[in-house]
Amino acid sequence: MITDAQQACFEAGIKFGSLYHQFAGTPVSPESAPSLERAMADAIENQPFCASVTVDVDESALADATDDHGYVELTGRFMEVAMRIEYEDVVVRTEMVMEDGYPLMRLVAVE
Repeated sequence: MITDAQQACFEAGIKFGSLYHQFAGTPVSPESAPSLERAMADAIENQPFCASVTVDVDESALADATDDHGYVELTGRFMEVAMRIEYEDVVVRTEMVMEDGYPLMRLVAVE
């Protein structure tokens, strides 16, 4: 059998996969970034065992990358994400940050 900690980590991975692959490619501009942040967090928080999600879209980086139509497609390079997963008595904290040009999703703590 798997442990509660292992299940909580699995749940965190599911949440990240859902968040990234559901929203990657979404047209976003510096003006629409705050509403997209809220929508992403709200959508993922609907999933079981997800206690909280914080999504920060880098509006400055968006502005630098915006095309002639006023937007760019959302990718991991434009956002940082933190999640708190609670499964049974286990709390898992995660983050997604850019590392060497890659949006790395990782465990921060398993408590």
